[in-house]
Amino acid sequence: MQASDQAGASHGSYRSYLIGFGISVALTLISFGLVMNGALPTASILVCISVAALVQIFVQLSFFLHLNASSEQRWNLLALALTVLVTLLLVGGSLWIMHNLEVRMDHVQPADAMQHN
Repeated sequence: MQASDQAGASHGSYRSYLIGFGISVALTLISFGLVMNGALPTASILVCISVAALVQIFVQLSFFLHLNASSEQRWNLLALALTVLVTLLLVGGSLWIMHNLEVRMDHVQPADAMQHN
């Protein structure tokens, strides 16, 4: 096998790109339809949109970025896992800090804040 054949082997076919695109569009339309229809309660809509978003992430990773569990992709998967971990830590830490600030500032009234200055 030549080097040019090996380079093209890691990319998906035209058919797989179309399948990935179709699934992504369908998930987007489902989410949009749920919001615009308004037939479900807000909590159910949020759960459905969250599930559709997670499925879409996996569709994008597999159909467009070609990430899988093969040994060739191990370093890419580790880099992705580290990125997800750092993102979760940053977002989770920020939410924790904002929640603690809100709890600590909850007892201070605007009039009390003016008197302490």
